[in-house]
Amino acid sequence: MGKKHLSLIVIPHTKTSSRTLSFTKMTIKTAIWTGIVVGTLFLGVTVDYVRIQLTHQSYSALKAENLKQKTELEKYQSQFTALQNNVGKFEEYVGKINLMAGIASRDKLSSPGAVGDPRGEQTIPDSPGQLSLGNLQGMKLKTEDIQKNFDALVKVFETETSLLASTPSIWPTNGWPSSSVGWRLDPFTGKQTFHSGLDIAAAYGNPVIAPADGYVTQTTDDKYYGNSIQINHGGGITTLYGHLSKIEVNPGQKVKRGDEIGKVGNTGRSLGSHLHYEIRVNDKIVNPLSYILE
Repeated sequence: MGKKHLSLIVIPHTKTSSRTLSFTKMTIKTAIWTGIVVGTLFLGVTVDYVRIQLTHQSYSALKAENLKQKTELEKYQSQFTALQNNVGKFEEYVGKINLMAGIASRDKLSSPGAVGDPRGEQTIPDSPGQLSLGNLQGMKLKTEDIQKNFDALVKVFETETSLLASTPSIWPTNGWPSSSVGWRLDPFTGKQTFHSGLDIAAAYGNPVIAPADGYVTQTTDDKYYGNSIQINHGGGITTLYGHLSKIEVNPGQKVKRGDEIGKVGNTGRSLGSHLHYEIRVNDKIVNPLSYILE
């Protein structure tokens, strides 16, 4: 038997004669299956393209959200760092008031380290300055400790209102620290000597004021401190002001915080205009910077 053919007659719109196209059934089946395969492949490619586009849109949205969250985290990190700094400053401030009040109790702030939680367990803080659950917990516990300590201080000063008034807590003159309490090279001999006070560099003739209430116990002029004043503030606290150009108070005179007592100078053993400022507690030298609240 011969192969079966299908004929297709093509009639043109022009005046040319018609043409007859003949196809075998095999050719037609092949064409149909080829069309199905190509159509299926096209549909698959189309679906993949749509899926890729949707995935790209989802990725872009996630990327934008991630960038937004990163910006928010950076903002929170900056705020947390600023909060840590402020809490640290307040902790130091309360520590100074502790020193003035003479408080030594379980509420007194301790040095940084392992922090105890309310259950009595110890937690080790994360890297300082990093916004984390551990550091947030540590910050919460620290602020609670400061609050307890501050409440104790309020009770102390409520019952002893004169305590703060008679404790040196402000700068005795406007200037900047040029030498602190401790061992140093003596500017005259070049040898290691102990410096008993805080040197405050200031303009010649700058006013020197009393940093707390008290009474003048002594005014002297010697080769070491030059013109100097000593004030007794009670509670075993005394202050000394050396190298003055002028003394404006007399022994036995009562002074209030902020009263002018003299002028900055360069008298005695001095290489330039400055104030030598000492604080002693029960005749023991202490660092004046530990007392200044300003």
